[in-house]
Amino acid sequence: MIQEYDAIVVGTGISGGWAAKELTEKGLKTLVLERGRMVRHIEDYPTMNMHPWEFDGGITKTQKIYKDHPKQTRTGQITEHSKHFFVNDNDHPYNEEKPFNWIRGYHVGGRSLIWGRQTYRLSDLDFEANSKDGFGVDWPIRYKDISPWYDYVEEYIGVSGEKLGIAHFPDGKFLKPLDLNCAENYLKDKLAENYNDRILTSARVAHITEGTKPGLGRITCQNRNLCRRGCPYGAYFSSNSSTIPAAEATGNMTLRPHSIAYEIMYDENTKKATGVKVIDSETNLTYEYFSKVIFVCASTVGSTSILLQSKSNRFPNGMGNDSNELGHNLMDHHFVIGAGGYLDEFSDKTVYGRRPGGIFVPRFRNINDETKMKNFVRGYGYQGGGGRGIKPYDTVKELASFGSVFKNLLVDPGKWSAGLSGFGEILPNHENKMYLDYEKKDKWGLPTVTFDARLRENEFEMRKDMKQQAQEMMESAGFKGVYSYDGIDTYNFGHGIHEMGTARMGKDPKTSVLNGNNQIHSVKNVYVTDGSCMTSAGNQNPSITYMALTARAVNHAVEELKKMNI
Repeated sequence: MIQEYDAIVVGTGISGGWAAKELTEKGLKTLVLERGRMVRHIEDYPTMNMHPWEFDGGITKTQKIYKDHPKQTRTGQITEHSKHFFVNDNDHPYNEEKPFNWIRGYHVGGRSLIWGRQTYRLSDLDFEANSKDGFGVDWPIRYKDISPWYDYVEEYIGVSGEKLGIAHFPDGKFLKPLDLNCAENYLKDKLAENYNDRILTSARVAHITEGTKPGLGRITCQNRNLCRRGCPYGAYFSSNSSTIPAAEATGNMTLRPHSIAYEIMYDENTKKATGVKVIDSETNLTYEYFSKVIFVCASTVGSTSILLQSKSNRFPNGMGNDSNELGHNLMDHHFVIGAGGYLDEFSDKTVYGRRPGGIFVPRFRNINDETKMKNFVRGYGYQGGGGRGIKPYDTVKELASFGSVFKNLLVDPGKWSAGLSGFGEILPNHENKMYLDYEKKDKWGLPTVTFDARLRENEFEMRKDMKQQAQEMMESAGFKGVYSYDGIDTYNFGHGIHEMGTARMGKDPKTSVLNGNNQIHSVKNVYVTDGSCMTSAGNQNPSITYMALTARAVNHAVEELKKMNI
């Protein structure tokens, strides 16, 4: 029995969910493939309401977590409360020529359940950067091409933020921003006093801060800051609470979990893709599904792996790989660097609730001739925040306390503190890459991924400035005990969880994989709209760009189907 659909979507994360929603709402019968298990909104969030003392090992990394996630525990991502949304490294091995932290969640919703929710647009400063400084290739689009789609996505998902009127940090369709606390407002005011190019604002995050948004009961954020466990209120955006339910409501979606897409089939006569080959992860049986158009949204590494495995006489090195750039130009963001300090002020102030967002200082380097740096190109911003924890206790008397005295010590508030953590751009570089090892295969007989990527001179020069400026800003603001740090020894490529660029967009098929509509240059009915499509990284968190590009690409695909061009 031939199983045919109008469209196939591979992946259910940030991009796949949007592709499913847009295709089904436009009337296409759509098969959505997810390699992992089913996760249903609310009912499959087992830890969403648990207290810290209800976990056997507390909210920490247990020895079992270290055993099951030996690579992902290099980061602070996995603890007892969210381990079920991260893959077991031993069951899903990969290889490293240089250390690479590959953070993954194989289930319906993917990393949309565990993302940091920071939501910033790229600007023409980013879209024009490659052409101006000569790194990478020129983007085939500009801000005007994607701006309406940023609007469209933001209005749907709900993004809180403050409008600032900065050209290189574009405003959007915002809900009210999350409030800053007293330490953050203090730092904001001091930066405004001391600098004319540095602004501190509330982080722009995909949280509903007023009213409701489409999906399964999506309502205003409750300030629990338990987001990574799955939000029963749907207050932060995820595929599970928003786009997947929207697609299901159309009656046009067939969702198939436990389905590992490993090859896109190609017809050399029509020069089109015909469908997708799938392994059922539970039975190991293989299936073939056919469609008119295919959206590859399996995340950067997953999508690139599928394309590399999709070999034919026409594409001996992988589908769409005429440029030999497939798998190359791997990017991320570099961070774990900055400064912090404390204040003697505001001892009478406290906060209630747990706000699910911090602060953001937009880029101020290499904006124009006046801010041009001699030692590095591109730029960085700062994320971070302020807060008030318990007072440190280290005297013999305090350490020897118990009972009510000890309890009082634990709730005695300490000083207010704040920190700035740099978040910088990594340049596209052909030598930063991933590739497939056909000698080392996984338990389904598929080749494993090998990573070979590192930071280079431009990033190291940028880091010097990131650290120095963070310390200077904290000191000039009057913070006490100011310290700076560079955690380069703990940073590996992939640590930012923003891997991207391995099937980049471009104007020339000889130097890129995708065109300006996210189509494979030589296979026009295959669209790739996740992080692999990125031509440069900017210094902003990229997920909103993936969503906007996906909605834009679906609109293009449907129009082309109507015209019978694909």
